[in-house]
Parts: sequence; C-alpha cells; structure tokens
Amino acid sequence: MMARRVLSRFVNRSLLEAAVGAKGGRIRGSNRFFRTSASWTVGALGSGRAAFLLGLPVLSGLSYQAFRNLQSSAVVCALDKDEVLEQADYLYSCADTEKLYQLLLQYKDSEDAEFLWRLARASRDLSLLPDTDAGRKKQLTFEAFEYAKRALERDDKCFAAHKWYAICLSDTGEFEGVKVKIGNSYIIREHLERSIELNPKDATSLHILGYWCFAFAELPWYQRKVAAVIFSTPPTSTFEEALEFFLKAEKVDPNFYSKNLLMLGKTYMAMNDKEKALHWLTKAKEYPIHTLEDKEVHKEAVELLNQL
Repeated sequence: MMARRVLSRFVNRSLLEAAVGAKGGRIRGSNRFFRTSASWTVGALGSGRAAFLLGLPVLSGLSYQAFRNLQSSAVVCALDKDEVLEQADYLYSCADTEKLYQLLLQYKDSEDAEFLWRLARASRDLSLLPDTDAGRKKQLTFEAFEYAKRALERDDKCFAAHKWYAICLSDTGEFEGVKVKIGNSYIIREHLERSIELNPKDATSLHILGYWCFAFAELPWYQRKVAAVIFSTPPTSTFEEALEFFLKAEKVDPNFYSKNLLMLGKTYMAMNDKEKALHWLTKAKEYPIHTLEDKEVHKEAVELLNQL
C-alpha cells in the first residue's frame, strides 16, 4: 500500500488523468490538433513531471451564421454514410461538441467503425467540457471507451480506432486506481504503435507516443523501484526514444502543435543538448498564441530559456 501511495504521486501527474492539468484540447481529424473551446484534463504537460498524454486547449471559429445553419440542419436530414461523416467532421472542426454528440449518437448501434470511433471521441470531448458534472463525466468516459472498443472490434485495421482506444483507455484509469493505470500503459502503447503502423502520417499518434516515452523516461530511479514492487517489469523508455517520436511528428506535420515544439526543447534539455534545446524552445516561445494552451506553452518556454 505504501509503495502504491508513493508511486501514485508520479502516476497521477504522468499518466492520463482523464486524458493528456493542462487545460483544453482535442485532436483534429486524423493528424492535427484543432482549436476548440473544450478542455482536456490530461495531467499537466507543463508542470513538473510529464503528463502521459497531452493537453490540447483552444478556440472555436464557428461564425454565428454557420452555427445557425448547422442548428437547422445538422441532425434532421436523412443522410448517407459519407454525408453524415462529412457533417460530423465539420461539426468537430467547429468544436460544436454537443451537436456532434447528438448527431453521432443516432449511430451508436452501428457496426461501422467510422461512426463508432468518432462517437468515442465526441463522448470523450463532451466529458471534458467545464460544465460536465463528475457523475456525467465518469459515465461519458466509460461510454467513450466502449464505443472505441467496439470500433476496434469491428475494424482492427482502422488506425483511428486504435488511437482512440488508447486515449479512452487511458481516461478510464482516473477511476480505476494506480495499479490499473500503470497496467493499462502497456496496452496503450501497443495500440498507439499499431495506429502509427497503420498510418505513419498521423502526427498526433506520434506525439502522444513520444509523450508516453518522455513520462517514463523521466521517472526517477526511486520511483522505478516503487513501480517494480507493483510490477516486476514496469514500463520503461528513454529520452532518445521520446525524441524520435517528437521529431517524426514534426516531420510529418511541421509546426502543427506548440506543445510538440516545447517537448522537443524539454527532451533536448534532458539530454543535455543545450544548443538544440535553445532552438526548439525558441520556436515554442515564438509560436503564435491562439489558445490558452499556446499561452501556457509560451510561458513555460520563456522560463526554460531563462534557465538555459
């Protein structure tokens, strides 16, 4: 019990809290982060220890007229599959979480993975809205995981199903304790790797896996010993491995996410490469501030640059 209590202080900051402290965020479509007004709660990327996944904050650019148009037609029209998916992706890009959820909920009994992983994502996003109460949040978290699980069962060749299964599984750890959370980390990595194998151009999966590696690479030796009390072979990684994934994400989609720039700087700092750390932290500092998260990234980048 003591070992678990000690380790939990790291895990609660390093593994997904309900997914990836930092405020706000979502992943856009297949390979980008998109600005939303919603808020991710995934363990603070920018504070102390790494948060296992990421926190992605943001703003909706949906105009009033576009919203009115969506409001009048989004859920009412009888559409074929491609039209529904196109509409769902549009609502997602507009950060209209509630309407997106209601649209996709009509297909909750579908056998099509394309509907199910999107419904998992929408359920998760709804759970992370600031006005969602604790009971509803838990319900939506497990609901999202079930949709992601069904998507994977229907099509295990769908990279997005693997990605959202990993993300939603990590979310459930908030409600299941430290031991389950650490145990799930093996499964999470497996599905992120499979997602990347199926779609090597998905920058978000690459970034998330890089964050997974960073979190376990910075685990202090004494916490590794505590983890070994619970698991004979606890998850391990290196900063070199984390760097590889962050660089791949940047190569796939340059400058796609302020936090990827920050994590590159932090990883090079951990590897004592001051010159490259300065380069990436400067890029993070100069990244245009569009969201609260961008602002937090800017602040941390400035603090780290002052240290260097």
